[in-house]
Amino acid sequence: MSLPTLLVADDHPLFRAALIQVLHDRYPQFRIVEAASAQTVGTAMQEHPEIELVLLDLAMPGARGFSSLLHLRGEYPQVPVIVISSNDDSRIIRRAQQFGAAGFISKSAAAEDMSAAIDDVLNGDVSFPSMVAERSEADATLAARLAQLTPQQFRVLLCIADGLLNKQIAHELGLAENTVKVHVTAILKKLECYSRTQAAVLVKSLENDHEV
Repeated sequence: MSLPTLLVADDHPLFRAALIQVLHDRYPQFRIVEAASAQTVGTAMQEHPEIELVLLDLAMPGARGFSSLLHLRGEYPQVPVIVISSNDDSRIIRRAQQFGAAGFISKSAAAEDMSAAIDDVLNGDVSFPSMVAERSEADATLAARLAQLTPQQFRVLLCIADGLLNKQIAHELGLAENTVKVHVTAILKKLECYSRTQAAVLVKSLENDHEV
């Protein structure tokens, strides 16, 4: 029988190692799985269906701001995600909350505070700092539109944002070109966009104003 598992997704080896040590000390009953990029996050989620919580750094290779968070929430809605960031600006925290995170931990937080937040989320609650910016209706609308996309459509959308043509997307994702065309049409309709460029701009808006 598989052990309950936590996924630590961060591309900074020293911070990742320090966080894993905290987790081993505080949660010896959990196995810890690591990821250092958006791609390896996806691989880990597929290989370890027993993952019960993801600790997610936003600024990893292959991620565009909050894209990894939105992708996880869309594909694995049953798995809570805690965002871990060096940027604890109130707007970043609020966006993480609106885009579906169950909690937010600053990388400067003490180990005890990290453990308290993780405890809360594992118990089914949420954990955010008390000082959070006001809700953004624009972000709420964007999150609602993106939530309509299937996981595959979300992957296609990120490829569109990277400027790839349908043929290139088909090669990148292992799809038939006609399938990509169907996805692109559906994406534009769901996002209420008139062009690929407009859809790419929406993805750009997921990026943060500051380094995370």
